[in-house]
Amino acid sequence: MISKLHLHNFKCFEDQGFGVGPLTVLSGLNGMGKSTVLQAMLLLRQSFEQGLLQKTGLALNGEYVKVGTAKDALFEDAADDSLALTLGYGDQLEAKWSFSYDAAADVMGRTSGTGEEGVFAEPLFGTGFHYLEAERTGPRILFETSDYYVRRLRKIGTKGEYAAHFLTLFGGEPVAVSQLLHPCGESDRLKDQVEAWLGEISPGTRLHDTSHRTLDIVSLEYSFAHGKKVSNNYRATNVGFGITYVLPLLVAILSSKPGSLVLLENPEAHLHPRGQLRIGELVSLAAGGGVQTIVETHSDHILNGIRLAVHGGKLAAGKAILHFFQRGTCEGVCPSQVISPRIDRNGRLDCWPEGFFDEADRALDRLMGPSAG
Repeated sequence: MISKLHLHNFKCFEDQGFGVGPLTVLSGLNGMGKSTVLQAMLLLRQSFEQGLLQKTGLALNGEYVKVGTAKDALFEDAADDSLALTLGYGDQLEAKWSFSYDAAADVMGRTSGTGEEGVFAEPLFGTGFHYLEAERTGPRILFETSDYYVRRLRKIGTKGEYAAHFLTLFGGEPVAVSQLLHPCGESDRLKDQVEAWLGEISPGTRLHDTSHRTLDIVSLEYSFAHGKKVSNNYRATNVGFGITYVLPLLVAILSSKPGSLVLLENPEAHLHPRGQLRIGELVSLAAGGGVQTIVETHSDHILNGIRLAVHGGKLAAGKAILHFFQRGTCEGVCPSQVISPRIDRNGRLDCWPEGFFDEADRALDRLMGPSAG
């Protein structure tokens, strides 16, 4: 399990380290470096998959992320032309890679690497890995399939485009993390558990996936149960956008085994507040069950779901790490500043930086004051 990440001269960070826990939450204003943290890990994985990280260098463009050229990757005011990424695992295992600078190159040449042999066996580089980007696949009449990505690699795609196909193949498998089992699920099977958690987004949701093998497509429909009555089946395009948008997230988390790594961007997208709160609880349960989860979010409801999980004893306080990104206070080109509030066992935070999920309170203060009229 990753315990730390250190970035040297990478994008908006000159020299910055991050603690990483079973559950890590990245929040803050836009453009302050949240995505940069995820990109650092994704660059390492895609470079490894391309066979470059081991001896050649860092692939800046690929399946997971497209940074551009080395000029886009290097910190603007870098004192030297080296870029370095360091991963730590517990107190014993650490790997560091350094890369040279050529402004126009889209592969930064490797200059050194230490300790990577043991790290290459970890989920970031092997199986048990899911990454879902912010721009996921929305409702479709038909969804694509991939025997290679789904059946062989057990991937759902960075946009979640293969989530429906994944369910047709593996929906009958049991959920491996007992903490994730929803009490309303008809069984511990993946599909039943996905349905149960979808019920937190839209009550009574039922999934109907049909594989059309000769056409290499999967159709996905929904019905809704209310008491003993069940509605007709509806195409995904005729059902609320958020249901299909959150489906890959549920599949990724619920199909993961202890020791897996899941990276999520904006899990709150298109969900109502209650649904966001429950997603915060879900990622907490996953982390408590051994699925390391790193979440980039702008949602105070996601945060509150995590705080409630800690308050309710579903996740130990020390297993949730928060990082808040804001603009530094120096003049000119300034690295982003990172503040890391801590959650105590009661779900309370030891500090609340300005701009850290405080807009609701700010708006309420203004509403409580005198009106302009």
